[in-house]
Amino acid sequence: MTRSKQRKSFADFFCFILDILPRLLRPFGKDRISWTVLTRQILYTGFEALPLIGFIALAMGGLIILQGNILLSTFGQGIWLYHILVTLVISELSGLITALVVIARSGTAISTELGNMKVNQEIALLESFGISPTTYLVVSRIWGVVISTVVLSFYFNIIAVLGGWLFATIFYPLGFRSFISNLVGVLGYQHVAMAFLKSLVFGFLISVIACFQGLSVKSASTEVPQRTIKAVVSGIAWVIVADIIITWLFWMLA
Repeated sequence: MTRSKQRKSFADFFCFILDILPRLLRPFGKDRISWTVLTRQILYTGFEALPLIGFIALAMGGLIILQGNILLSTFGQGIWLYHILVTLVISELSGLITALVVIARSGTAISTELGNMKVNQEIALLESFGISPTTYLVVSRIWGVVISTVVLSFYFNIIAVLGGWLFATIFYPLGFRSFISNLVGVLGYQHVAMAFLKSLVFGFLISVIACFQGLSVKSASTEVPQRTIKAVVSGIAWVIVADIIITWLFWMLA
């Protein structure tokens, strides 16, 4: 892709976001969102991903404790256990890993579905009925992905923390009430705010990029897998950049 095409693609994406934002902030305006699309998106992105997110979170919490115990003989009895769980899991890994799972599952699905709808002229059919495809298809999906990503990130944190406690009890007797009390003592509002903001931004970026790439399909069905790959690559890149920026901002304000 030449530089001129790259600039045009970025300009189109920026204009797409400008068109989305007013509708996103007024989902119950003149062009209402589709509750059916929203509900199905939450069901697929959020509910159906719970087992996978739970398994990854449990494994992540346990692996951190296992590796920490190998490096530090008194790791399970010290305050470092809680600092690492809060800093590494809650502030960083929960949002990032959740975002990667959402990209792999929902980002690809949204881009493929919208791309096929564009090829099959279903988008044009909605417009002929006076229905806004942007509000009906895009805004509804964005809200569904954002809500699901935030909830999945919160769920990831709970399972990862419980997994850390379960694996910590293998090496040292550690009461659950004492564990939670010490964890809350280390957990600050900035960690919660950072985790929430990251999941919110990640969900927005993933859904917007996937919708943009899907609607960018012109007429050939061969464009659909190409746009899906672009949605995945761009989604990962933007999520990593956003993660660095948000972490840096919180570090500067701390």
